[in-house]
Amino acid sequence: MKAVVQRVLRAEVSVDGECVGRTDAGLVILLGVLKGDGQRQAERLAERIAALRCFRDGEGRMNLSAVDLSHSALVISQFTLAADCRRGRRPSFERAAAPDLAEELYLRFVAHLRATGVPAQTGVFGAMMEVLLVNDGPVTLTIEEPAEAGSKP
Repeated sequence: MKAVVQRVLRAEVSVDGECVGRTDAGLVILLGVLKGDGQRQAERLAERIAALRCFRDGEGRMNLSAVDLSHSALVISQFTLAADCRRGRRPSFERAAAPDLAEELYLRFVAHLRATGVPAQTGVFGAMMEVLLVNDGPVTLTIEEPAEAGSKP
């Protein structure tokens, strides 16, 4: 499982011109589900991101998490994070999980993120979305939770 995490001042996601999710100061999380991922990866990644110390403390250091500051998140599914661009000019999406499994694990991730104390809104799984955001910093981090060897999804 792979995530791009952006610290934002505000963000929103729209489908067909209608806002379906938003956050004020907090995180935008672009989430990609890969073949071999399972519930354990979804829950572990949610815990890691909730505890990620990427917000400034009183001294300007990145020492505080979204939980520490009661910040929220906007979580958007993004299968293109599974792209392999090492060969040719067209990305390969062979590493992406099947849509049914990806949606299940995406929803599991969101539910677990909420359970850790981070209120979360979402986009619409599988939809064409427009994402508007004001990056804070800018701070953009990539985090991966690899599938365990021999694990079953």
